[in-house]
Amino acid sequence: MNFPDNLKYTKDHEWVLLDGNLATIGITAFAAGELGDIVYVDVNTIGEVIGEGDVFGTIEAVKTVSDLFMPISGEVIELNPAIDANPEIVNKDPYGEGWIIKAAIAEGTEMSHLMSAEDYKKLIGK
Repeated sequence: MNFPDNLKYTKDHEWVLLDGNLATIGITAFAAGELGDIVYVDVNTIGEVIGEGDVFGTIEAVKTVSDLFMPISGEVIELNPAIDANPEIVNKDPYGEGWIIKAAIAEGTEMSHLMSAEDYKKLIGK
């Protein structure tokens, strides 16, 4: 299972790519595997400022629906348009084409809770 070193991870199985004050956010390959075949991603928070740990959307698989938790505080500015028509790309390429949202990071946002790839692997027992 792949966990890119350039990303940060959360205990809720989201990943974050930090680029200045912009964060690209998705779910990990572990989470995608646990969910199974993803059939729908619902994000109705575009333009909203979401606090760290708050729900920004849901992800639906054949067997379950799971909340998506915001790993950092910020404004949701973009939903990946490709996952609307093809949500299965989250399973196929969770760290690339399967990203879920982009967010403008709120000023003063704390990042120390985000884990390295090594720490995340320990969390999930890999």
